[in-house]
Amino acid sequence: MDDHGLEEFRRRWQEELAQAQAQRRRRRLEAGERRARRPEAGARGEQASGYLALAQGLLEGAGRPPAPRPGRTDRRDATSRSRSPPDRDAAEPDEPLVDQLIRDLNEMEEVPFFDVQLPYELAINIFQYLNRRELGRCAQVSKTWKMIAEDEVLWYRLCQQEGHLSKNRISDYTCWKLILQECLAKEHMLRTNWKNRKGAVSQLEHVPDAVLCDVRSHDGVVIAGYTSGDVRVWDTRTWDYVAPFLESESEEEEPGMQPYVSFVRINSSLAVAAYEDGVLNIWDLRTGKFPIHRFEHDARIQALALSREKATVATASAFDVVMLYPNEEGYWHVAAEFEVQKLVDYLEIVPDTGRYPVAIATAGDLVYLLKAEDSARTLHYVYGQPATCLDVSATQVAFGVKSLGWVYEGNKILVYSLEAERCLSKLGNALGDFTCVNLRDSPPNLMVSGNMDRRVRLHDLRSDKIALSLSAHQLGVSAVQMDDWKIVSGGEEGLVSVWDYRMSQKLWEVHSRHPVRHISFNSHSLITANVPYEKVVRNSDLDNFACHRRHRGLIHAYEFAVDQLAFQSSLPVCRFPCDTMAGYSYDLALSFPYDSV
Repeated sequence: MDDHGLEEFRRRWQEELAQAQAQRRRRRLEAGERRARRPEAGARGEQASGYLALAQGLLEGAGRPPAPRPGRTDRRDATSRSRSPPDRDAAEPDEPLVDQLIRDLNEMEEVPFFDVQLPYELAINIFQYLNRRELGRCAQVSKTWKMIAEDEVLWYRLCQQEGHLSKNRISDYTCWKLILQECLAKEHMLRTNWKNRKGAVSQLEHVPDAVLCDVRSHDGVVIAGYTSGDVRVWDTRTWDYVAPFLESESEEEEPGMQPYVSFVRINSSLAVAAYEDGVLNIWDLRTGKFPIHRFEHDARIQALALSREKATVATASAFDVVMLYPNEEGYWHVAAEFEVQKLVDYLEIVPDTGRYPVAIATAGDLVYLLKAEDSARTLHYVYGQPATCLDVSATQVAFGVKSLGWVYEGNKILVYSLEAERCLSKLGNALGDFTCVNLRDSPPNLMVSGNMDRRVRLHDLRSDKIALSLSAHQLGVSAVQMDDWKIVSGGEEGLVSVWDYRMSQKLWEVHSRHPVRHISFNSHSLITANVPYEKVVRNSDLDNFACHRRHRGLIHAYEFAVDQLAFQSSLPVCRFPCDTMAGYSYDLALSFPYDSV
C-alpha cells in the first residue's frame, strides 16, 4: 500500500470513529434525559455505572480504585447512609472496597445489561430459555451475568427438564448445578457400562422340583409363577435374591396337587396371579404375603392384565372379560363385565384413563375397546386376519395383524387412536407374523417390534416407514424393548441381544437354553426370563442338579451401576451364606469355599 492509500485509510477510519463516538454521546444524552424523567431510576443507573467503573478499576489496577469523580462521593455516601442501618455506617470507613462493592451489588434491585438496566426477575426469565451449554458461556461474560447464569432456579429447571430428580424440590439441595453435573456423569458411566458389558449378573433362586411358568417385573421387583403353584417375589434393588413366597388360599392341601400358575402381573403395590383352575389371587405388597382378594372363574383364565399406575385388574375367561378394582372403602368388586364373541388372546389396560378404567382385548380377528361405563365396542375387525400381538399407550394402541386368504397384503402392525377410534398408521409388510410390539416404553413417535422372520424393526410413526431393520436372532423374536439409544431383544432360541440402534451395531449378547419370554430394563438394570415350552419336570432327582436346571427356566438380573465385570462375577451359589442348609453339586472342583461375596 502506497502513502496515498495509507492516508486515505486513516482518514476513513477517523471519520468512522468520530461517527461512532457521536452516536455513543447521543445515546448517553437520551439515557440522561430518561433518567431525568425518573430521578430514582437515574440515581440507581448512575450508581450501577459507578460500581461497574469501580470494579473495572479494581481489576485493572490490582486492587487500587480509580480516582472518584467530582461530586459522586458525597451522593454515594448519602445514598448508602439513607438505606443502611447506623451500625453499618460506622463500619463503612474501615470496610474494604471489594467487600463494599459486593455488598452494594447484592442490595441492588436492578442488574446492568451493558447500557440497559433490567430487573433481576426479568433477567432470570430471559435466561431460562438457555440450555446448560449456553448458560456456561453466559457465565463467562461478566460477574453480573455469572451471578444470573448460576442461579439455582435455572439449574433446578434444567434438572427437571432432563429427567433428573424429578420428584425433588428446589430446597432439597443447595447447588443444583453441581447436582446436574453428578447426574450427567452417572448417566455417562451407566451408558459406558451398558456398551462394554460391565456390571454384575445374578441368577434368581429357583423353586426346587418346579418349572417356571411366567415372569413379570416392575421397577426392579420381579414376580414368578411355577408349576408347583408357588409364587415368588424378588426385590433386585436391595440385592436380596432369597425371595419370599406369596401364600395362596387353595383348598387343596396336598403339596403336589396344586394347579399351575398361568399368569403373573405386578406393579408398585399389587401382585396378581392366575391359576389353571380359574382362580385369581391378589396380594398387597405393602401389607403381607397373604392375598387380600380371591376371585374364581368357571373356566381357565386365558388373559390377565394389571394397570401399572392404579389398582385395576382385568381377566378373560371363556367369552367373558371382567374388570375388578377396589371401592372407596378398599373392598374389591366387579366394576364391569363384558361378553365377547371369541376367546381372548391378548388383554391390556390403558394407562391414565381417569376415573373409569379402559381395556383393549384381541379375540381372533376382533379387537375390542372395553370401557367400564360402556358396553364392548369393536375397534377393528377384518375377517380372516387375526391379531398376533398387542401393546397400548395412553393415547394409542398397536397390534399385529396376520394376513390370510386369497388377497395377501402382507403382515402389518396397525396403530389406532383411542380418542378418535380410527386407524392412524399401517406399518410394515413382512412375510412372518409380528410376535411382539412395544409402544408404551418407546420414545415419542417411535415403536419397536419383533417378527417371526428373525428381524427387529424400528418404526417411525410420523412417516409410517421402517427406520431400521436388524437381523437379530436365529429363530423368531419373542420379546423386545427400547429407549432413546438402545434396543434389547430376546429370541425363541434363548438369545438376548443388546443393540445401539443409532449405529446399527450389536453391543453384546448372552444365551440360555429356553425362549426369552420377558425383558425389562431401565438406565441401570436389566431383567430377563427364559421360560420353557414344556411345563413338566424331566427329572425329579434333586441330586442331579444339572439335569433339573436344564429344564426349569432361568431368571437373570443384570446391574450396571457397579464397577465389576458382568461375566467375571462370582457364581450365584457362591453368594449364599455359610449357614445355607441346602447345596448342589456343579461337578466342579471349586478351590474356594461357599462364602458371601
